[in-house]
Amino acid sequence: MARETSESAGKQYDTLDSDSPTEETPLAEHFSPEEEATLLEESNTHKSAANTQFGHGHYTDALSTYDKALAVCPAYLDYELAVLRSNVAACQLKLQEWQAAVTAAEQSLANLERLDPLPKPPSEDTLEDGERGRAGQGREDKTSTEVVEEVDDQTAARIEALAKSGRTRVDVQRIRIKALLRRARAQTEIGSWATLQSAEEDYKQLAGMAELQATDRKSVERALRELAPRLEEAKGREMGEMMGKLKELGNGILKPFGLSTDNFQFTKDEKSGGYSMNFNQNR
Repeated sequence: MARETSESAGKQYDTLDSDSPTEETPLAEHFSPEEEATLLEESNTHKSAANTQFGHGHYTDALSTYDKALAVCPAYLDYELAVLRSNVAACQLKLQEWQAAVTAAEQSLANLERLDPLPKPPSEDTLEDGERGRAGQGREDKTSTEVVEEVDDQTAARIEALAKSGRTRVDVQRIRIKALLRRARAQTEIGSWATLQSAEEDYKQLAGMAELQATDRKSVERALRELAPRLEEAKGREMGEMMGKLKELGNGILKPFGLSTDNFQFTKDEKSGGYSMNFNQNR
């Protein structure tokens, strides 16, 4: 079951996922039902211990124990892998290991994507002329143009295994929401222009999920509001840094000629948005 920590802030990020996990290889070994059950039991034992450690605030120990659970879990059990990796991300958030939290959440989402792929937007090749025009304007009814993709044998086997385990697409979506929330928070904490953009994309995706709980929806909406000015600030800061480096490079090239970038003045044309350059040798 989900385990809550004693902290009230960031509640969703601190709620562990209760179901168990490693990484799939193209030809992952499939064990006999008896062997699989034994490995899964061992993995779940480690996971339960890690949940307890997390609940007591021993995040480093919990992280190590989740790794043990991942090490013994069959590599083709994507749902269990996704749950464990989402819990790993929760530990890393507590430890302020932001990039590691992003990576763990992305691995969790990748496992879920193999079980229940999100709808992909149609490509230009799959649209009729009229639909292509609507796509350029931003379709209001996305379901009318979604592409129905074939399910290969491997994916079909995974979906069947999910059904046999007693899990549903609702369970998958619940873990997906947690992983997205954790990745978005970690990206926000990193705070670069690129990671803030990625966080905004995650929060927008979450805002469009009907399964998102009311409290989490409020948090997501607040995060989107707070991200807007931070994005502008990060963009301006990084653009300024980039221009500073370009100016330094330009000065290094021009110096042998007795010139600097200050000799070149750029004036923006407000109508066209373009720039004109003037050379001032006296500067």
